[in-house]
Amino acid sequence: MAEFNIDEIMSRLPHRYPFLLVDRVLDYVDNESIKALKNVTINEPHFTGHFPSHPVMPGVLIIEAMAQVGGVLALSSTDDDKEYLMYFTGIDGVRFRKPVRPGDQIIFEITVLRKRGAMWKFKGEAFVDGDLVCAATLMASVFPKDEV
Repeated sequence: MAEFNIDEIMSRLPHRYPFLLVDRVLDYVDNESIKALKNVTINEPHFTGHFPSHPVMPGVLIIEAMAQVGGVLALSSTDDDKEYLMYFTGIDGVRFRKPVRPGDQIIFEITVLRKRGAMWKFKGEAFVDGDLVCAATLMASVFPKDEV
Protein backbone atom coordinates (compact mmCIF):
# COMPACT_ATOMS: atom_id res chain seq x y z
CA MET A 1 0.00 0.00 0.00
CA ALA A 2 1.40 3.37 -1.03
CA GLU A 3 0.11 6.89 -0.45
CA PHE A 4 1.13 10.06 -2.31
CA ASN A 5 0.74 13.59 -1.02
CA ILE A 6 0.18 16.60 -3.29
CA ASP A 7 3.92 17.13 -3.84
CA GLU A 8 4.32 13.56 -5.07
CA ILE A 9 1.26 13.91 -7.31
CA MET A 10 2.67 17.12 -8.82
CA SER A 11 5.98 15.36 -9.48
CA ARG A 12 4.07 12.90 -11.70
CA LEU A 13 1.41 15.05 -13.40
CA PRO A 14 2.01 18.18 -15.48
CA HIS A 15 -1.30 19.75 -14.33
CA ARG A 16 -1.35 22.80 -12.06
CA TYR A 17 -3.97 25.17 -10.63
CA PRO A 18 -6.75 25.49 -11.62
CA PHE A 19 -6.62 22.19 -13.48
CA LEU A 20 -4.94 19.82 -11.02
CA LEU A 21 -7.92 17.82 -9.75
CA VAL A 22 -6.30 15.20 -7.49
CA ASP A 23 -5.53 16.05 -3.85
CA ARG A 24 -4.17 12.79 -2.41
CA VAL A 25 -3.52 9.18 -3.36
CA LEU A 26 -4.82 6.86 -0.66
CA ASP A 27 -3.63 3.56 -2.10
CA TYR A 28 -1.55 2.51 -5.08
CA VAL A 29 -0.63 -0.91 -6.46
CA ASP A 30 1.94 -0.73 -9.26
CA ASN A 31 0.40 -1.57 -12.68
CA GLU A 32 -2.91 -2.62 -11.06
CA SER A 33 -4.97 -0.02 -9.21
CA ILE A 34 -5.12 3.31 -7.45
CA LYS A 35 -7.47 5.02 -5.01
CA ALA A 36 -7.37 8.80 -4.72
CA LEU A 37 -9.43 11.71 -3.46
CA LYS A 38 -10.47 15.16 -4.50
CA ASN A 39 -11.96 17.65 -2.07
CA VAL A 40 -14.63 19.70 -3.84
CA THR A 41 -14.74 23.32 -2.66
CA ILE A 42 -16.94 26.27 -3.58
CA ASN A 43 -13.74 28.24 -4.29
CA GLU A 44 -13.18 26.34 -7.56
CA PRO A 45 -13.59 28.68 -10.55
CA HIS A 46 -16.18 26.60 -12.45
CA PHE A 47 -18.77 27.10 -9.71
CA THR A 48 -19.04 30.78 -10.65
CA GLY A 49 -21.11 29.79 -13.67
CA HIS A 50 -22.11 26.15 -13.06
CA PHE A 51 -24.57 27.03 -11.53
CA PRO A 52 -24.61 30.18 -9.38
CA SER A 53 -27.80 29.31 -7.48
CA HIS A 54 -27.16 25.54 -7.33
CA PRO A 55 -23.43 24.75 -7.72
CA VAL A 56 -22.77 21.36 -9.34
CA MET A 57 -19.37 20.07 -10.42
CA PRO A 58 -19.36 19.68 -14.22
CA GLY A 59 -19.32 16.04 -15.30
CA VAL A 60 -16.48 16.69 -17.71
CA LEU A 61 -14.30 17.75 -14.73
CA ILE A 62 -15.21 14.58 -12.84
CA ILE A 63 -14.02 12.60 -15.87
CA GLU A 64 -10.88 14.77 -16.13
CA ALA A 65 -10.12 14.12 -12.45
CA MET A 66 -10.65 10.39 -13.04
CA ALA A 67 -8.26 10.52 -16.00
CA GLN A 68 -5.66 12.36 -13.89
CA VAL A 69 -5.86 9.62 -11.25
CA GLY A 70 -5.34 7.06 -14.03
CA GLY A 71 -2.38 9.16 -15.14
CA VAL A 72 -0.82 8.99 -11.69
CA LEU A 73 -1.20 5.20 -11.82
CA ALA A 74 0.31 4.85 -15.31
CA LEU A 75 3.11 7.37 -14.78
CA SER A 76 4.01 5.85 -11.40
CA SER A 77 4.25 2.44 -13.04
CA THR A 78 7.07 3.42 -15.43
CA ASP A 79 10.33 1.75 -14.56
CA ASP A 80 13.07 4.01 -15.87
CA ASP A 81 14.28 7.55 -15.32
CA LYS A 82 12.75 9.16 -18.44
CA GLU A 83 10.07 11.79 -18.05
CA TYR A 84 6.69 10.71 -19.40
CA LEU A 85 3.41 12.32 -20.43
CA MET A 86 0.04 10.64 -20.63
CA TYR A 87 -2.51 11.56 -23.28
CA PHE A 88 -6.16 10.72 -22.72
CA THR A 89 -7.26 8.87 -25.89
CA GLY A 90 -10.79 7.64 -25.29
CA ILE A 91 -13.72 7.12 -23.01
CA ASP A 92 -16.59 4.64 -23.12
CA GLY A 93 -19.72 3.94 -21.13
CA VAL A 94 -19.78 7.12 -19.04
CA ARG A 95 -22.61 7.26 -16.54
CA PHE A 96 -23.33 10.07 -14.08
CA ARG A 97 -25.53 8.88 -11.23
CA LYS A 98 -25.62 11.76 -8.75
CA PRO A 99 -24.54 15.40 -8.73
CA VAL A 100 -21.29 16.37 -6.99
CA ARG A 101 -21.53 19.57 -4.94
CA PRO A 102 -19.18 21.81 -2.97
CA GLY A 103 -18.26 20.16 0.34
CA ASP A 104 -18.22 16.67 -1.18
CA GLN A 105 -15.13 14.50 -1.21
CA ILE A 106 -14.81 12.33 -4.31
CA ILE A 107 -13.02 9.00 -3.92
CA PHE A 108 -11.74 7.65 -7.24
CA GLU A 109 -11.04 3.96 -7.71
CA ILE A 110 -9.20 3.14 -10.91
CA THR A 111 -8.30 -0.40 -12.01
CA VAL A 112 -6.15 -1.42 -14.96
CA LEU A 113 -8.18 -3.51 -17.39
CA ARG A 114 -5.43 -3.87 -19.96
CA LYS A 115 -1.95 -2.56 -20.71
CA ARG A 116 -0.44 -3.13 -24.12
CA GLY A 117 2.75 -1.23 -24.91
CA ALA A 118 2.07 2.48 -24.44
CA MET A 119 -1.72 1.94 -24.33
CA TRP A 120 -3.65 1.67 -21.07
CA LYS A 121 -7.32 0.86 -20.49
CA PHE A 122 -8.85 1.59 -17.08
CA LYS A 123 -12.10 1.00 -15.25
CA GLY A 124 -12.89 4.19 -13.35
CA GLU A 125 -15.39 4.79 -10.58
CA ALA A 126 -16.07 7.88 -8.47
CA PHE A 127 -17.81 7.77 -5.10
CA VAL A 128 -19.18 10.39 -2.69
CA ASP A 129 -20.10 9.14 0.79
CA GLY A 130 -19.92 5.57 -0.52
CA ASP A 131 -22.40 6.23 -3.34
CA LEU A 132 -21.31 5.74 -6.95
CA VAL A 133 -21.57 9.13 -8.68
CA CYS A 134 -19.76 8.36 -11.95
CA ALA A 135 -18.37 5.35 -13.82
CA ALA A 136 -16.46 5.09 -17.09
CA THR A 137 -13.91 3.13 -19.09
CA LEU A 138 -10.89 5.30 -19.93
CA MET A 139 -8.10 4.83 -22.47
CA ALA A 140 -4.75 6.60 -22.50
CA SER A 141 -1.28 6.47 -24.03
CA VAL A 142 1.97 7.09 -22.17
CA PHE A 143 5.02 8.39 -24.04
CA PRO A 144 8.47 9.68 -23.06
CA LYS A 145 8.46 13.49 -23.29
CA ASP A 146 11.29 13.44 -25.81
CA GLU A 147 9.14 11.36 -28.25
CA VAL A 148 6.11 13.65 -28.20
